[in-house]
Amino acid sequence: MKSNRIFALVFLAALPFIQGCITYSFTGASTSAQTIQVEDFFNNTDLGPANLGQTFTNRLKEYLQQNSSLRVVSENGELQLEGTLTQYGLTPVAPVSGAASNSADLAALTRLTIAVRVNYVDTLEPKNNFKDRNFSFYADFPSSTDFSSVQESLERKILDQIYIDIFNATLANW
Repeated sequence: MKSNRIFALVFLAALPFIQGCITYSFTGASTSAQTIQVEDFFNNTDLGPANLGQTFTNRLKEYLQQNSSLRVVSENGELQLEGTLTQYGLTPVAPVSGAASNSADLAALTRLTIAVRVNYVDTLEPKNNFKDRNFSFYADFPSSTDFSSVQESLERKILDQIYIDIFNATLANW
């Protein structure tokens, strides 16, 4: 017990010196590229809103500009992103048995899932390229809630996570 206390005291006394030797820097992106080109994402979903592709593209560009030092360009980007929204679907989850034996089973929750297929080209480091990588995320809401009243907030939550995942797979090399 006494040796643990001594170790703790020595560690605490040495901590300022250890911290001075360690430097940590995270700028968001691990690339030397200066520009990124983001092509319009095509909405190939059956149920998605008509403007989903344009909304996705514009918000992805904003996310990249806010979280990296890259400049978004319309052509000849050192990094290039393109893709297609492939899924926008509602699925019942969390089934609840009906009270009467002749009544249908209901779902307590409904899940909105959005998926996108992405192609990425890194002209400076071609080993980072990928094609047809899928990114998806979902959010659940009570089935008793009108979907149109929660649609916008669910889409924002889901798309925000997809932007993070795309950023990590492309610029952060995770």
